[in-house]
Order: sequence, then C-alpha cells, then structure tokens
Amino acid sequence: MLLSAFAFSIMAVFVKAVGGQGIPVLEIVAARSIISLILSYVTIKRAGIDFFGQRKCLLFARGLIGFIALNCVFYSVIHLPLAEATVLQYLHPMFTAILALFILKERPTWGTLICIILSLLGLIIIVQPSFIFTPQTQGSDNFPIAVAIAGAFGSALAYTTVRNLNKTEHPQVIVLYFPMIALPASLLFLWNDFIMPEGITWVYLLAIGLSTQVGQVALTKSMQTETASRAASFAYSQIVFAIILGILFYQEIPGLITLLGTALIVLGAYISAVWKKTNLISD
Repeated sequence: MLLSAFAFSIMAVFVKAVGGQGIPVLEIVAARSIISLILSYVTIKRAGIDFFGQRKCLLFARGLIGFIALNCVFYSVIHLPLAEATVLQYLHPMFTAILALFILKERPTWGTLICIILSLLGLIIIVQPSFIFTPQTQGSDNFPIAVAIAGAFGSALAYTTVRNLNKTEHPQVIVLYFPMIALPASLLFLWNDFIMPEGITWVYLLAIGLSTQVGQVALTKSMQTETASRAASFAYSQIVFAIILGILFYQEIPGLITLLGTALIVLGAYISAVWKKTNLISD
C-alpha cells in the first residue's frame, strides 16, 4: 500500500505538469487508461491467464465504480476549494472499514480505528478546510460537498470490491477492468475537447500511465494480503509523499502546522502496522 501511495504521488506530479499544458482532465484519464490497458494485456497474455476472469459482473462493477468515483472526485475538485475536496475524499478509509465490516465480515482492529482517527485529524490540520474552520454562510451550495462524499464512498466501495475479487481473480485481471471501462467512457465524455499533446507532454503522459499501473497493481496486491480496512488506512501516507515531492519539484516548503499533521499521519500508519490482533468487535 505504501508503494501504491508513492506511485500515485508520482502520478500526481506529472498530472499537474500535464494540466499546466492545457490538456483536459478526461484526456489525461484516457491516456493513462491506454497505457494501463496495454501493460495489463501484455502481462496477462504472458501469464496465460483468462483475460475476462471468473466473476465478470463484479469485475465490470469494479471498473464502473472506479470511473464514477473518479468523476465525483474531479467534480468536487473543480467546484470546491482544493483543501475541502481533499479532506472529503480522504474519508474513504473510514467508509472502507464500515463496508468491510458489513460486506466482507472483516472486523477492524483498534489499531485501524486509531490510525483512521489520527490520520483524518492530521489531514484536517494540514489542509485546514474552510468548511470546518470557517462557519458556512446561509444558502451555500452543498451539492459539490455531497458529490465529494459520494466520491470517497465510491473509492471505499472499489477497495472493498477489490478485496472481494482477490479471492478468485488474478490482480492483473482486476486492474485490467478499470481501463477497459475508463477508456471508452473518458473518450465518450471528452468528445470534441481533445488537444494534441506536443513535445515533453508525451513523456509526462507516459509517466502518468506507468506510475498509475504500478499504483494499481500494488493496491490490488495489498488488498490480497491484508484486510481491506487496514490496507486502506495506509492510503494517508500519500499525503507525506506529496509533501516531499512538493518540496523537490515545486519548492513548496511545509510549515510547522503541516509537519504536525504529517506526524499524526505517520504515527497512525505505524500504529496500524504494529497493532494486528485486538479486534474492535470481539467474537
């Protein structure tokens, strides 16, 4: 899960660079889907695995849920301040723990619960969203907030679905279904907004596809070897990686508040890693 978070952080660096070139978001999604589709196809063909898996309906649902959740996240980022959209999106580990309890019958440990609480607190300290620190004005539009929460719930549902599919499906087959759904859907909604990339932008798009593939495979592997709620709690480490990469690539030096929030996130991840036994709900 740490490798997955790091890969997605690398992806974000290049997405930001490509976005600066004026490339539409759906075009970036389509580009990463093409690369992921090719890499998954080659890997599956070499391994001699059935491309479409056993539980096709659930695999299709995983791809569709992922695409819808991604659109919700993008919508919230566009219509809300980035800090608010971010903190709402990172509600997904809590949703994952709840869904895993009811759908997968996985009982979260005290370590997972503490990790989620500390990590969410750390994230709030870092981004300081205005809807928490500043009172809402009457008549404000709550629809984007609802969409952001839906995106977080969709991500959690995708995590839980992956955990379920890992019982019968190869990780690469699970990964394959996301670009199989996302690519045609992205092209359909992109329609006439396509912009031909030029120069270094092609390299950035390739890097997005490669880092995404690593992140997706690592995410799927983590769900195969660990409970969904505990694995998802490590997603918060992406914030730490983002801070480091922000310093290296954009000279964004974090202040003391950011470092305090990061410390809480790291502490939460450590507690989750070492606290494996005591379940929150006993037999």
